[in-house]
Amino acid sequence: MSQVQFKPSPPKALGEEANLRDAILSKLRYELGKDSDSATEDDWYHATALAVRDRIVDLWHKTGAQSQTENKRVYYLSIEFLIGRLLFDALTNLRLVEPARRALRGLNVDFDRLRAQEPDAALGNGGLGRLAACFMDSMSALGIPAFGYGIRYENGLFEQRLHDGWQQELPEDWLARGNPWEFRRSAPSYHIGFGGTVEYLGGDDHTPRANWYPQERVLAVPYDTPVVGWRGKRVNALRLWSARVQPSALHTLDYDSAVAARLKAEAISRVLYPNDATPEGKELRLRQEYFFTAASLQDIVDRHLAEFDTLDSLPEHAAVQLNDTHPAIAVAELMRILVDEHDCSWEKAWRITKGTLNYTNHTLLPEALETWPVPLLDRLLPRHMQIIYLINWEHLQEVARRGHVDPDFLASVSLIQENGEKRVRMAHLAFLGSNCVNGVSALHTDLLRKTVFHDLAKTTPTLIVNQTNGITFRRWLYEANTALTGLLTETLGERVLDDPSCLTELQARADDPRFVERVRHARLANKSRLASLVRVSTGITIDPHVLFDVHIKRIHEYKRQLLNILETIALAQEIRARPDADHVPRVKIFAGKAAAGYERAKLIIKLANDVGRAVNRDPLLRDRLKVVFIPNYSASLAERIIPAADLSEQISTAGMEASGTGNMKLALNGALTIGTLDGANVEISEHVGEDNIFIFGLTTEQVAERVASGFEGSAAIKESKRLQAVVRSLALGEFSPDDPHRYAPIVESLLAFDRYMVAADFEAYWAAQRAVDQLWRNDADWWRKSILNTARTAWFSSDRTIRDYAHDIWKVPAG
Repeated sequence: MSQVQFKPSPPKALGEEANLRDAILSKLRYELGKDSDSATEDDWYHATALAVRDRIVDLWHKTGAQSQTENKRVYYLSIEFLIGRLLFDALTNLRLVEPARRALRGLNVDFDRLRAQEPDAALGNGGLGRLAACFMDSMSALGIPAFGYGIRYENGLFEQRLHDGWQQELPEDWLARGNPWEFRRSAPSYHIGFGGTVEYLGGDDHTPRANWYPQERVLAVPYDTPVVGWRGKRVNALRLWSARVQPSALHTLDYDSAVAARLKAEAISRVLYPNDATPEGKELRLRQEYFFTAASLQDIVDRHLAEFDTLDSLPEHAAVQLNDTHPAIAVAELMRILVDEHDCSWEKAWRITKGTLNYTNHTLLPEALETWPVPLLDRLLPRHMQIIYLINWEHLQEVARRGHVDPDFLASVSLIQENGEKRVRMAHLAFLGSNCVNGVSALHTDLLRKTVFHDLAKTTPTLIVNQTNGITFRRWLYEANTALTGLLTETLGERVLDDPSCLTELQARADDPRFVERVRHARLANKSRLASLVRVSTGITIDPHVLFDVHIKRIHEYKRQLLNILETIALAQEIRARPDADHVPRVKIFAGKAAAGYERAKLIIKLANDVGRAVNRDPLLRDRLKVVFIPNYSASLAERIIPAADLSEQISTAGMEASGTGNMKLALNGALTIGTLDGANVEISEHVGEDNIFIFGLTTEQVAERVASGFEGSAAIKESKRLQAVVRSLALGEFSPDDPHRYAPIVESLLAFDRYMVAADFEAYWAAQRAVDQLWRNDADWWRKSILNTARTAWFSSDRTIRDYAHDIWKVPAG
C-alpha cells in the first residue's frame, strides 16, 4: 500500500513553483555570489530560506505588530524560545511545501536533504522554551498582535555528546554559518546598567525618586525573526537581544582591559543557563535576566509613547506576560522606569505596573522557585533592591491593615526570605506585581492556590487562573507526521488543518480494519525512519516492528528516568530467568540533556548507557529488549521520535510536573501514555478516557504525606524482591565493572529518604508496564486505543490555550 503524504500546496501551485525557482536562483546569485554549478547544499538552503523570507516580509509589513498602531499588543517575555528549524515550518504555514519541493527538484536539489542543512536554533532547553515557541506560532495564527522577547544566545544551551556514556557539553555553534531568518536592527538599542550608586532625589513620603548611576553599561542590540502564522494570517516578531559593549566605554581603557570588558558584556548573550554552581555563574544568570527584561520593557515603553500621549494608558494597550520567574525583575524595572524616568507617583506607577504585567508559574518545586541573595542583587542592581524593599514595606503594611499580624504569616508572604541567608523571592515579586497569575494545568493551578501562593493570595487582589498548556498541531502533527496527516486530510478533509476539533470524527474509524491498517502503515514508516536515525547516531540496530517505548525530556530526578531504567533492569532479569516465556519485544528509547552542573542527572544518563550496553550485548535478550540513548535532544530530533512512539513515558513524581507538553505531542500522534496523575496527564486522562491510558502510582496527596513523614525507600525495597534484585545489581557493580561503586549514590538515595518516590512507585510501575505488554499482544485493542488518543486530544491545541489567555488575561480579540 502506498504511503499517503500530506501535501499542503495552494491552488496556484504551478505559478508558485516558477516564482520560487526564480527567487531561489536570484538569491543564490546576488545574495550568496554563487551559481548552480558551484553551490553547496548549504548555499541552496540559504538561498531557499532567503527566498521564503522575502515572502514573509511582504506579509509582515501588511500584518505585523511593528508596522501599525494596534489597539493592544501582547508582549511575551521568555528566557527560552525553542523554535527549532524554521524553513519547513514557514513553508507549511504559507502553504508552499509542494511548490518549493518541485521548484528545487527542477534545480536538481533534494528538498529533504536541503531541510536537514538548517541547524536547530539553540535558544532553549525543554518544555518552557518549546511552549513559548508554540505560543508565538498560535498568536500569529490567531491574528493577535504580539512580540516575543528573549536573548539571542550565540551558543545556546550546549551540544550534548556522549563519551563512554557520560554526557559531555560542547558549545552549540548554531550561528556559525549565519542565520537567514533574522534581521539585525540598528535601532532601537538600549543601554542596560549594572552596579554603581544611587542618588536620592527627594519627593514626598510616598514617592522616593532617585537617580541611578550604573558603574557598567551594556548595549542591547535587537535581532528580529518573523513568525508567520497559519495560512499567512499574520506575521509577528520574535525580538532577541544581543549584548555588546558600549564603544565609548572602551576609549579610556588599555587593550587588555578593553578585551576583558568586551568579553564580560558579550558573555550575557553567549550561553543559555550558565552553570550557577559558582558565584560567577549565579551573577551571570542574574545579569542575563535583567538584561533582556530591561531592554524589552524599554522597547515596550518607547513604542507606547510613540503612539500614545501618556503612560497612564499602558495597561489598556500592552499586556506583558512573564514566562516563569526569569523576567520577574520586570516588576521592579517597570516601577523604576515609571517613577524615576517618567515622574509617576508611586501609587500611579504601581497601578500601571500591576495592570500591565501577568505571570505564568511553571513549578512547585521549592528549589526551582527562583530566589536571589540580597547582597548580590544589591550590588548588581542597587536601585531595584531599594524598590523591592519599598514594595515589600507597602505590601506588609497592607497585610497588617487586613488583620494579618501573625509573625509566621508575615514571614511567609514577605518578598524577603529572612531565615538563613536573606534572599529575594522572585515568584512572590512576580505575584504581587501582576494582574493575573496562571498555572499551566488544572492540577498545577489547584496546587498553586493550596501551597506556593496560599498565604500570598489572601493579601492582594492578584487573580490566580488556570491556562492549561497546549501545543501547535501544525508543528507536531502536520509537519512532524506527514504520513498520518495525509491520511487524516484524506479521511476528514482539509478542514482538519484549520479545525482540529473534527479529529473526534476518527472515533468512528477506530474499529475500521482498513483505516486501522493505514494508521499502522504510517506508524511503521515513521518507526523505520527513526530506526535509521538510531543506527546512524548510536550504531544500534532496532527492529521497527517491536514496541517503541519512548522517554524523551530534560533529565531530572523528578521526571524519573531512573524509575524507567530500574524497570528496564528488572525486565532484563525477568527475561533471563524465563527465557522461554512470551515476552513482548520492546526498545527503550531515551533522549534528553542534563544541566551541566546537575551531577545526579548526569549519573542517570551514564546509568542508562551502561544498562543499554549490557542489555544490547546479552545474547539471551537478543531482540526482546534493547536500550538506546539518542544524544543531543532537540526540537528536530523530537519531530523524528514522536511520530514513531508507541508508548509515551510521563512518569514524573505526582505533584511535581506543572503540566508537560511532550505528553500532549505523543498522545496526539497516537502513542499511549503510561504515567502518573501529574500535570496535564490528569486532563489527558479525562479527554482520552481512563481506558486508553496507563495510570499508576501515588497521587499528589499520597506523595505529600510520604514526603512529610520522611518516607525511606528501604521500606518499599523490603516489600519487593524484584526491586531488591535490581538494587543489588547496582550495588555490586554489575553495570559498572570498571568502577563497582559508581552507582553507590543512587543506591543510597533509593534506600534513604525517597524524595521522588522512585522505590515507592516501582511495583505499581512494573504492573502498569505488564498491562502494556498485555495490550500490545491484542493488536486490534492497541490500535483502537491509539486512534482514540489522536481523536480526543484536539483540546490540547495551543490555539485553544492562546484564545483562553487572550480572553481571560490579556483582554485582546483572537481570531
